Amino acid sequence: MIKKNNRPILVYRFSSLGDIAMTVPVLRSFFQTYPNQKIVFASRPYAAPLFKEFQNLEFIPIDLNNNYKGLYGLLNLFRKLKKNKVKSVVDLHGVLRTKILNLLFKLTFTRVKSINKGRSERKKLIRKKNKIFKPLTQVHYRYSDVFRGVGFPIDLSNHEYPIKPFLSQESKEHKMLSNISNKKMIGIAPFAAHVGKSYPLDLMQKVIAYLQKDHIIYLFGGGNDNLKQLNIWENVYDNVIDLSNKLNLQEQINIISYLDIMISMDSANGHLAANYDIPVLTLWGMTHPFCGFTPFNQPQENSITLDRNNYPYVPTSIFGNKIPKGYENAFRSVDPKIVIEKVLEILYQTTPHHN
Repeated sequence: MIKKNNRPILVYRFSSLGDIAMTVPVLRSFFQTYPNQKIVFASRPYAAPLFKEFQNLEFIPIDLNNNYKGLYGLLNLFRKLKKNKVKSVVDLHGVLRTKILNLLFKLTFTRVKSINKGRSERKKLIRKKNKIFKPLTQVHYRYSDVFRGVGFPIDLSNHEYPIKPFLSQESKEHKMLSNISNKKMIGIAPFAAHVGKSYPLDLMQKVIAYLQKDHIIYLFGGGNDNLKQLNIWENVYDNVIDLSNKLNLQEQINIISYLDIMISMDSANGHLAANYDIPVLTLWGMTHPFCGFTPFNQPQENSITLDRNNYPYVPTSIFGNKIPKGYENAFRSVDPKIVIEKVLEILYQTTPHHN
């Protein structure tokens, strides 16, 4: 019989890779404070590599695309998760599916806490009229608050970055990195889930064309049409390497941890890089750092945003999926020169990048 004090905490977050990646610094801070407390983390199967570093965390892959559909499916998922005999539930997702799971756990007298997404503040930030333009609480802190709600306060200032992953000489990653001269390595993730968050590809091509002259560029991305574009860039430029179809997620994370900088949209790769203390230059279109999704521990000046004097409706949505009339070309107002100059400034500054 497992004593109640020794029972694990169940944590779930089922959404996009970026949202799941933002749990990593929080978990590191958690284990700094509670090294003997076990966590059972339920999430999408593809997210498993994010949690390899944690000794006291058991990852449970949940394939929601093919299983656990409807109310009957949720009951089956509850039964599966309940087998872990958890003492409390930390819901970092806060959607209908997890709210039903939360209710089922509460009926078994399990302590449950769900994320406060600050929906009313979000609405005020993204509305057109009477917009209240002020920063929302960072998602990392919202995650921390949920742990506090089940009796495990976390101080994110306790966070410690891990050492870079060891790469054996036989590994694909080692071979890709060892072929590089002394040039600095730049990661570029040019795509995002929505058009409103993606820097126009012809402008990104100008950034790549310039930076690859004196640096090595690794391209990251997904989606079949997108992958064709990355492949074109790899074939056209000497110092550009497309990793999207050569490496799996774990191998891509290993390469990311050795980069000198990552250029990312408001998307997952920025969070993956920030989790390894890599400087991240984030390009924001219809979204904005005030939405709370800035990569962990990155300074404000590492964000390039649209000029709100010209585009006052920004942020137009939390997820970048709404482009108001007249804003179709708003992202084109960010000159590639601005991006290039900021990259070079971050790459060759002498002071540490984070606060």
